[in-house]
Amino acid sequence: MSSKIPRYQQIKNFILDAIEKGDYLPHSQIPTEHALADQFAVSRMTVNKAIRDLVQVGLLIRTAGQGTYVTDLKAESPLQNINNIADEVRSRGRQYHSVVIRLEEQTAHEWVAVQLGVRVGTSVFHSLIVHYEDKMPLQLEERYINPDWAPEYLAQDFTQCTPNEYLNQNCPLTDVEHIVEAIMPDATVAELLEMKQTEPCLLLQRRTWSKQHLISFAQLTHPGSRYKLRSQAHL
Repeated sequence: MSSKIPRYQQIKNFILDAIEKGDYLPHSQIPTEHALADQFAVSRMTVNKAIRDLVQVGLLIRTAGQGTYVTDLKAESPLQNINNIADEVRSRGRQYHSVVIRLEEQTAHEWVAVQLGVRVGTSVFHSLIVHYEDKMPLQLEERYINPDWAPEYLAQDFTQCTPNEYLNQNCPLTDVEHIVEAIMPDATVAELLEMKQTEPCLLLQRRTWSKQHLISFAQLTHPGSRYKLRSQAHL
């Protein structure tokens, strides 16, 4: 391995490669910190940092007194927050890219008009984007935007930034509404997500506001086998 790469990052890469190749299967135990420290000729503190980073992004889980285990490998997003999917993917040590399927202006039919709080027939912006983790489609994002609050939306290159990133920079989001349900994909969704129509999807419908303005309505569709949502509350 290159000496230019920090030792803790070398250990992270070793574990990530082993997970990707199937050497460490979901729910299996990885080598102990002591074993990894001996293997890489480093301190246990260095190993601990590498493992801690992978625990924080959800790839590993520690069990007190038992060891460290591989999680079920589904990408995970916190439900309460609005995270940038590109940042999520990169935080797991993976490569992110996107493909823009549509970026257009259209008239709002009744259902979209209700979701955006505009009149039927109002001009709205529409985007359809596939987000990838490495070479695998992770999310199909279909989004409708009120042009009054994001007038330059159609001029953006969404292969270089995500709609989430652009909207947060130009009309900071203050409120969000989420609806989550399991669905079966139609032929178009299945093709774009490279999955079978018999495999269920996780659909997250999201409306976002900037102060009192309803900015965006998005439908975020994920293959059920590749994604999960997490929610945590203090009671």
